[in-house]
Amino acid sequence: MRIGVNGFPPFLFAGIRQSLGGMLLIAFMVWIKKIKWPTFSTLGKQALAGFLMITMGNGLVSWAEVYIPSGLAAIICSLMPVWVIIINLTINQSERPTWLILLGVLIGLLGILVVFGEHIADFANANYSIGIFLTFTASLTWALGSINMKRLSDGSNPYLNAGLQMAFGGFWCFIISFFIDDYASVSWQTVPFIPLAYLALVGSLAAFAMYAYLLTKLPLTIASLFSYVNPLVAVVLGWLILDEKLNAKIGIAIAITVLGIYLVNLGYQRKKSKRLILQK
Repeated sequence: MRIGVNGFPPFLFAGIRQSLGGMLLIAFMVWIKKIKWPTFSTLGKQALAGFLMITMGNGLVSWAEVYIPSGLAAIICSLMPVWVIIINLTINQSERPTWLILLGVLIGLLGILVVFGEHIADFANANYSIGIFLTFTASLTWALGSINMKRLSDGSNPYLNAGLQMAFGGFWCFIISFFIDDYASVSWQTVPFIPLAYLALVGSLAAFAMYAYLLTKLPLTIASLFSYVNPLVAVVLGWLILDEKLNAKIGIAIAITVLGIYLVNLGYQRKKSKRLILQK
């Protein structure tokens, strides 16, 4: 049986938390901030982005973690900047990486591998093949969804767009849940309200809204580096809240990842400066 968080079906749980976060953000932007409701064209774009990033991205990872350890999932998800670079090499000349950007991405990935190094051997475990495939697919579809959002941006409000994407993505998760999830042994009296509230407000609403905003302001490769930051935040929160280990190796790994992020940013700054010089 495919049981996710606290014995709750993974796609159903993903659908609830994403749609809840999305509806809260939509309500805030429309009723409190008085943002104009988008056109049907914009709604269609957000529905597609929600399917790629929320349903296929977050939903598949939720399902995959039924089969594989979270550390292994974190390693695979951290490949997202690599997917972005590979895709941009063919479709977006303006974001072609320099050697410094490539070096920064690889160094950042090295830091993640150091943090979760004990899970590298799990790639050879045949019992994890389904979860590995699902997570690779999720990472790729998130990259495709991010590129789609960046290319098709029409100047509409990024926070309202993020809410719409979560709401649409959650809706698709509900549909898939009816075909994928097993409800037979679920105890509806033990609904994980605390994890649900945290993930809806922090993991979905706050984090995804910030990511949608960054996509409008930064080169896509830099914005995609959130996949390096998220595992590190989880490690630090585990140390602060759950008294998990935080040793010298993890400290060095965090420093390596931060160095990689710095080099990517430096690479884009130099690229921008070079472009300005050529325009003069």
